Amino acid sequence: MENQVLTPHVYWAQRHRELYLRVELSDVQNPAISITENVLHFKAQGHGAKGDNVYEFHLEFLDLVKPEPVYRLTQRQVNITIQKKVSQWWERLTKQEKRPLFLAPDFDRWLDESDAEMELRAKEEERLNKLRLESQGSPETLTSLKKGYLFMYNLVQFLGFSWVFVNLTVRFFILGKGKTFLKYLFFFFFVPGIEPGTLCLQESFYDTFHSVADMMYFCQMLAAVETINAAIGVTSSPVIPSLLQLLGRNFILFIIFGTMEEMQNKAVVFFVFYLWSAIEIFRYPFYMLSCIDMDWKVLTWLRYTVWIPLYPLGCLAEAVSVIQSIPVFNESGRFSFTLPYPMKIKVRFSFFLQIYLIMLFLGLYINFRHLYKQRRRRYGQKKKKVH
Repeated sequence: MENQVLTPHVYWAQRHRELYLRVELSDVQNPAISITENVLHFKAQGHGAKGDNVYEFHLEFLDLVKPEPVYRLTQRQVNITIQKKVSQWWERLTKQEKRPLFLAPDFDRWLDESDAEMELRAKEEERLNKLRLESQGSPETLTSLKKGYLFMYNLVQFLGFSWVFVNLTVRFFILGKGKTFLKYLFFFFFVPGIEPGTLCLQESFYDTFHSVADMMYFCQMLAAVETINAAIGVTSSPVIPSLLQLLGRNFILFIIFGTMEEMQNKAVVFFVFYLWSAIEIFRYPFYMLSCIDMDWKVLTWLRYTVWIPLYPLGCLAEAVSVIQSIPVFNESGRFSFTLPYPMKIKVRFSFFLQIYLIMLFLGLYINFRHLYKQRRRRYGQKKKKVH
């Protein structure tokens, strides 16, 4: 028993350029840590699972590493950082396929490859932004100006969408018949062609557009700033999801509702505007607080959660508005055209609306996937067994 080699518990994680090892030994002083022939050698006196003893282990790495490990001692553990010779993702840590019994993933630092790539890009963007700011002027001044600009933008959007949301809510409860709302909602989504007057809700629905359209026009035109911010690097948001939402909403607002007066008196306007504003009254104040480095946990949870039911419902309401507009556009002939001679085929605008319906649900998938990844990064994911 005296000659038995004791091994400590070792936990590992990786990034594209580095390996991280956490050795579970407390009260360690002057450990012997080296790398020779791509094999890590560790030996130290410390308090581990078998009490106060000498512990050691050896690990032959899957690929080449630099032979200069860097370690940091704490009261409870030894943290070792090792640089890879080639920046790439490893499928496992050790050359041998079977994982040593003392080795396990460090879930506190673990990221899968796609998340690690995002972290690497974020660090690179942060480095480039820092260099750009240093070349342009005082980083503190530019950062303060950027935060002030983003804070004011998000404040204006929050106030605008809040005005729409409160206006529609008050109109519904004062002019509408609240007791029949759920019944109306069922018929609205599952029985096409239902008329607002059928369920006594016409007073609160039929003039929604005329009541809040000006404010919605303002907010949606101003939303173009978000896409521009993402495109020029003012914010780190991806451009494609932001652009898809901007184009989709503005198509519904300016083309479907804005050009056809017959569509402006339909109940679908209420649901589209109400669902849009319900999402934004949580998103914009979250961004406002982020600009001043504040984190209100309740608001953060709402920002990353309420979109789960509201976003698909909003897309469904948009789809209903497009479907209801098809016969209106066919009857009016607006935006339809005839191909030149010799074809002379009349192309109805409804053909493009049907194509848009397919694109609408494709955009739903892209944005839903983007929002889900944001939520997963914020609140983590279930730990999975990895080699």
